[in-house]
Amino acid sequence: MITVVSDTHGTDGHRLEGRTLEAVREAELVIHAGDFTTAAVLDAFETEAGAECGEFVAVSGNNDGPAVRERLPARRTVEHDGVRFVVVHGHEHDDTSLSLLGRQERADVVVVGHSHEPGRRRVGAVTVLNPGSHADPRWHRPGHAELEPTGEGLTGQLVAPDGAVFDEFDLAATGRE
Repeated sequence: MITVVSDTHGTDGHRLEGRTLEAVREAELVIHAGDFTTAAVLDAFETEAGAECGEFVAVSGNNDGPAVRERLPARRTVEHDGVRFVVVHGHEHDDTSLSLLGRQERADVVVVGHSHEPGRRRVGAVTVLNPGSHADPRWHRPGHAELEPTGEGLTGQLVAPDGAVFDEFDLAATGRE
């Protein structure tokens, strides 16, 4: 399983609870789209995500302090089980630049955060996935994404920390060249 989270906005811990904590611990790959805020939060995530030999991929966000920005790039590309992800926080991107970035990186999915609004949408030739914020949802539902690679792409769901699934979807691979 791939677990996607974003926008923790913490000061001293990972702020994971319930199903979100379980999903991070169970994942083969955890993707975080930025805004840990402090290095202590990033450290806590690295500990949880790597506890069972999982892989942890993260980018910095606009609210991350210098200690986080020194350790994390603003953009990452990762491939897992034949699915290619490009990850950015999203605060410097509009739909056009997300579409171009996805095509440039030959990505199946562009992962963003920033808005705290969980959802997915098609932007040009790519799918943009925002897991929302598991810990600081603001005016939106708290959430994270759980993805399972298939032969044709991904099946996924958006899940609240209490375990409630509030969206299910299939994402076809884009047929990269």
